[in-house]
Amino acid sequence: MGFSVDARAEGLHAQLPGVEVWVWDEAGLPEFISQLAADYRGWPDERAWQTNHLTVRATFHSRGYVALTWDLHPWVSRPDTWQASITTLLEAGEQMSNLAADIREFLPIPRKIS
Repeated sequence: MGFSVDARAEGLHAQLPGVEVWVWDEAGLPEFISQLAADYRGWPDERAWQTNHLTVRATFHSRGYVALTWDLHPWVSRPDTWQASITTLLEAGEQMSNLAADIREFLPIPRKIS
C-alpha cells in the first residue's frame, strides 16, 4: 500500500510521492495512532512508528496533549538528502481519537495473504 505526503507550513513545502507500507510490517500507522489515542492518560517516553520515508514520533505532554512529530526523509541512504519535520499538538482524548479514525479510514489495515 502506498500514499503520498504533502506537508505545508509557513515557508515550507515538502512532498514525498511514494511512502510505502507493507503487509508484513509489524504495526501500521492506523494501529500506532489508535494505540496513542487509547493511552489518553499518557505514557512516559517517546513512541515512534517508521516506514521507508516517514517517521512519526509521539510524546505525551502535561495538561493532556500529544505532540506528533512527522519526519519526512526522501532518501534514507544518501548523506546529502533533505529532511523536514512538522510537529502537531493534539488533545489526547477526542482529537487523537478523531485522528485515529481518519487515518484508519484513509489507510485501512492491509490483509495478509496466507
